[in-house]
Amino acid sequence: MLYSKSTPEQKRVKLREILSSGTLQQFPGAFSPLSARLIEEKGFPGVYISGAVLANDLGLPDIGLTTLTEVATRAGQIARMTDLPAIVDADTGFGEAMNVARSVQELENAGLAGCHIEDQVNPKRCGHLDGKAVVDLDTALQRIRAAADARRDPNFLIMARTDVRAADGLEAAVERAKALVDAGADAIFPEAMASLEEFAAIRDAVDVPILANMTEFGKSRLFTRDELAGIGVNLVIYPVTLLRIAMGAAERTLDTIRADGTQEAEVENMLTRSRLYELVDYEAYNRFDTGVFNFQVPGRY
Repeated sequence: MLYSKSTPEQKRVKLREILSSGTLQQFPGAFSPLSARLIEEKGFPGVYISGAVLANDLGLPDIGLTTLTEVATRAGQIARMTDLPAIVDADTGFGEAMNVARSVQELENAGLAGCHIEDQVNPKRCGHLDGKAVVDLDTALQRIRAAADARRDPNFLIMARTDVRAADGLEAAVERAKALVDAGADAIFPEAMASLEEFAAIRDAVDVPILANMTEFGKSRLFTRDELAGIGVNLVIYPVTLLRIAMGAAERTLDTIRADGTQEAEVENMLTRSRLYELVDYEAYNRFDTGVFNFQVPGRY
């Protein structure tokens, strides 16, 4: 009922534990607080919050238009709804070193377990689009040092994302990953790797956890959990999957209403009323007020 029973500090410790467990962790992307609760209920170990999803949900493209306040507020709403650790996409840190430092502290305050900060130039773009540009190595390292220095909780995870593979090739990505770890990164997110062999090259280069981004319609094939585990990947995210499937269903239902004059044909595909009430824990609120939940939910719904 209400929000998570676990504190942000406990969630950060949990994140560290599972990343050091030696087994691959799957973090689906939550597009809302309720979807985070569903992720937890289905037995996943953590939640990912995509910057693209936060931007798209506001009707914006993923080109750095969202602000720190918008991201921290929405990510905090999602994180507080689950006992799972949540990692958020902090783009480029919303500026340079001083902005990065503030971003980390705001995300700590919002209850996140960690964030990743990338090395693209501003304005950034989706990591699986062509035409990306990255900052020089000194600037990339400065962002990570600022993030690591700014955190108050040593268990808050600072992950460095590098997009240099698309700009300068795999060898450059390997060398940058090493430098980012030396600068204080707790984990590495090598974006837009083209093959399992490229992920393996990053895995062999650093001794911190690495992340694989299995986003649809991207540069990588959608590798399986077993394939990624086989080369030592620690964490795999599915950042936009739930938003895409939900919006696809919404579009189909709107088309049905326009064509049929009713949503009846789509009702069987919907989350039922009783299931929705179960997810929001409606009945538990009766502990506080017997007038809140004092009715029977119809069987069909």
